[in-house]
Amino acid sequence: MAELTHLDASGTARMVDVGDKAITQREAVATALVCMQPETFSLLRQGGHAKGDVLTVARIAGIQAAKKCADLIPLCHPLMLNSVDVDFLLDAEANAVRITARCSLSGKTGVEMEALTAASVAALTIYDMCKAVDRGMVIRELGLAEKLGGKSGHWRREQGPD
Repeated sequence: MAELTHLDASGTARMVDVGDKAITQREAVATALVCMQPETFSLLRQGGHAKGDVLTVARIAGIQAAKKCADLIPLCHPLMLNSVDVDFLLDAEANAVRITARCSLSGKTGVEMEALTAASVAALTIYDMCKAVDRGMVIRELGLAEKLGGKSGHWRREQGPD
């Protein structure tokens, strides 16, 4: 059975020592979904929102969040990211914005937390900018979609989170 990595032998929380790990290319992809009312989706799609370009602001927020992940998540290593991409797919059938955040680096530890943080903060930014017209929006399906590199190699989610 796999062990939790942030606990020492006595069960105390600690930052994992990655000093002996090899530097490898690592990448992680996380996704999230923001569901909203049809009227809200229409405003967002048409760029008619009073606060401006919602998706551009959400993209910048997601990128900034990935860069600050170690300040937000206890015991998370501060990383020098090579790249952070936050992309959006407007799903008119579902009245939803599908968010994909991709982070990469050459380093000793993975970037899963950075990708998850980018996707979640982008989703929260969409919520914040649209809540005046739709407080009932729901953020769903936040999860790791894919991880590449490092000791454990390549992993891909078979299906969406429950």
